[in-house]
Amino acid sequence: MGVLVWVTEGTWPACVDAARARTRDDEELTLLYVADDEVTGAAGGAVAGLLGRGRPDPAARLAALEAGAAGELLDAAAARLGRPAARRIGHGRVEREVVRAAEGAALLVCARDGDRSRPGPHSLGPATRFVVDHAPCPVLLVWPPGPPPSAQGR
Repeated sequence: MGVLVWVTEGTWPACVDAARARTRDDEELTLLYVADDEVTGAAGGAVAGLLGRGRPDPAARLAALEAGAAGELLDAAAARLGRPAARRIGHGRVEREVVRAAEGAALLVCARDGDRSRPGPHSLGPATRFVVDHAPCPVLLVWPPGPPPSAQGR
């Protein structure tokens, strides 16, 4: 596998732009979105707990909605990329699935998703921190939409 681009709702444009700017046209690209299965599981548990059993489980409907949204997000990322790329949707614990997907990649592109007002450890959310710490390949970590003024020129 070539370059893996981790696509998330809030940061995907920066990741796609970085991948487009820093890769050759002949490099293989994969756009990855990971759906957190805990969300659909929690919805099903909430309905059962609050309303009692015997009600329709919303987990299947939520999973279908999420799959549609993931597909639309990957379509938008592919259009912005402007060149062929494989698309992959993973399921499970997001950080672990991203690390697993990065096995054999030449590069993983991801973005800071925490406090974007200043550099430092809080600029990474928990999942991104795990990915950066455990990635089995080099990681390109980008600022969406760009670094804060205090980080420029350092």
